[in-house]
Amino acid sequence: MDIAFIIEKLILISAILGISLVIAMYTTLAERKFAGFFQDRVGPNRAGPWGLLQPLADGVKLFTKEEIIPTHASTFLFVLGPSLSMFTACITTAVIPWGQDLFLFGRQISLQVADINIGILYVFGVVSVGVYGIMLGGWASNNKYSLMGSVRAASQAISYELAMGISLIALLMMTGTLSLAEIVNQQHGFWENGWFTWNVAKQPLGFIIFLVCAFAELNRAPFDLPEAESELVAGYHTEYSSMKLGFYLFAEYVNLFISSAILITLFFGGYNFPFMDQVAGNVSPVVFSIICVLVLLTKTIMMILFFMFIRWTIPRFRYDQLMNLGWKSLIPLALVNMLITGAIIIWVLN
Repeated sequence: MDIAFIIEKLILISAILGISLVIAMYTTLAERKFAGFFQDRVGPNRAGPWGLLQPLADGVKLFTKEEIIPTHASTFLFVLGPSLSMFTACITTAVIPWGQDLFLFGRQISLQVADINIGILYVFGVVSVGVYGIMLGGWASNNKYSLMGSVRAASQAISYELAMGISLIALLMMTGTLSLAEIVNQQHGFWENGWFTWNVAKQPLGFIIFLVCAFAELNRAPFDLPEAESELVAGYHTEYSSMKLGFYLFAEYVNLFISSAILITLFFGGYNFPFMDQVAGNVSPVVFSIICVLVLLTKTIMMILFFMFIRWTIPRFRYDQLMNLGWKSLIPLALVNMLITGAIIIWVLN
């Protein structure tokens, strides 16, 4: 294997992880500022100018606290839970195409760590493993509230993964591929042959179902039942402190960033934007690649802000309402959407 290729990939992985962690870090500040705005107060404004150093202060505080492991907890699993959550949150970035290929030093550098032809299956597999992190942490804590929170998280994830998968099947019937790079390439530009190229215009119902399921998968309000503080103290991480608690909280925000990036990649054209061919003709290839990366990050940040807006505007569901929505509404809707898509492909497009 070419040594230059290995160095390229290592630099790319480091850059993607670094950007993901920085964005996740400042997402926590944005969330608190949003909360302040909606509750008619200022939000964090003490650490640094306009509170910009607050995430660093929170990180230092968490990582320097005393490590406490409950007496009757399963020590190995207690440590494995948050580690697994953080690990699965980070490795999902591998299959996302972050921009057009970069031409540098006479080499064509792909801005995707691994262009595998089953990219979507990889994402689903990794997300499913992430649930084990929450389940292990809740069970190993030897605390009934933690266990109830982790059971809620597992049942919620299983329920909504079904509807999410079925909504994606309809999209895959339209695109004919599981590769995220190919799905982005098919959404080139914005308008072609009298219709939008972005998949949100071709699969509007599929997008809405996928979006609702993403809220449930991320344990975000209004589906944040696994950590409902009014019922479960703090949910599955009640017994955690210091670095391990930091891992759980941070993994939540890394997942938020990655899920937003995947939503944008699947439905909103990824790094594609209107009039991109005209822009490509007027700037150098390196500048164009950078513009594509910035476009994807901008779209992703807008999606994150939408997630935050929903959190502070819609109240939490009851658990029976959550399950009814998943099994009795979203799964039948996703199946109907899949059947309609199949009928359109057979009788209209062929």
